[in-house]
Amino acid sequence: MILSKPRLSKSAVIVIATVACSFTTQASAPRGWILAGSKPSNYETGIDPQATYRDAQSAYLKARTPSEGETGFGTLMQSFQAERYLGKQVRLSGFVKADGVQGWAGLWMRVDKNSKVVAFDNMEDRPIKGTNDWQRYEVVLAVPKDATAISFGVLLAGAGTVWLNNTNFEVVQSDVPTTGRMLPDTPANLNFQEY
Repeated sequence: MILSKPRLSKSAVIVIATVACSFTTQASAPRGWILAGSKPSNYETGIDPQATYRDAQSAYLKARTPSEGETGFGTLMQSFQAERYLGKQVRLSGFVKADGVQGWAGLWMRVDKNSKVVAFDNMEDRPIKGTNDWQRYEVVLAVPKDATAISFGVLLAGAGTVWLNNTNFEVVQSDVPTTGRMLPDTPANLNFQEY
């Protein structure tokens, strides 16, 4: 599946396309979550009672031993209907801990209208890399009145491990700045007269 959407980076398009296509059901995925991505078989997920934040156990997403030059990503995610959030602004937040992330990781959220992506943020412009202790991250998107679905999760591209804890999904006031990209309603500057 190839999607070409304006102003989305190559990685963003990959996340959009492959999250819709590649799912792995895994008994160890936390209830309500699934393992997906461009290479879900290269990742594992589950609950790690040893990695705690505020005395709560964490979910983890870990790359299996990658082959030389292998690319792809895994995501621990969920999707749900957008009906309760139409016309509102929503925020996904959570605390993430990283160990040996060689590519990048981030929280992500996508808003769809049927099969069309209308808003998206995967933190590619502010990635989690390397080894870091618990830090709070967030993505904020506006949900159009005609949206049909919302998906979100944590992604890991390349080697390493990330843990996710204290995850929250909430409606926020419209004065909270969005972090992602909204697709325009119409094409723009088709005659290249604007700089």
